[in-house]
Amino acid sequence: MADNTIIGEGWNTPITDHDPSAHAELSAIRMAAKALQNYRVVGATLYVTLEPCPMCAGAIVHSRLQRVVFGAYDLKTGAAGSALQLLDHSQLNHQPELCAGVMKEQCAKLISSFFARRRAEKKAARAALKAQEAER
Repeated sequence: MADNTIIGEGWNTPITDHDPSAHAELSAIRMAAKALQNYRVVGATLYVTLEPCPMCAGAIVHSRLQRVVFGAYDLKTGAAGSALQLLDHSQLNHQPELCAGVMKEQCAKLISSFFARRRAEKKAARAALKAQEAER
């Protein structure tokens, strides 16, 4: 978001796109850069549900985003203070402002419910396939 306008958005699509780099943050940064016609997204704020991973943190630094706002912490791969601290690393040439834990309970619940639904869908699909095979 820049000047109170959404200039990019994204969601995770690594499985459907067969692309390990297809994280929501990267999709949003790419779209914003295209909208601005600049590889740097100076002055913009990135809002994400989950703490960025190291790959996304690198893109955030390189794109020169002004601020990152996230909700849920990612204790396994978070790179904004949980597992690593890349976004505030003194040796990097850019450190965005961080606003962490915004609506963290709601964000964590949203992520948990999404993955619970995905697991249930996969289980149902496997059961349907097994039933189909049994009918043959």
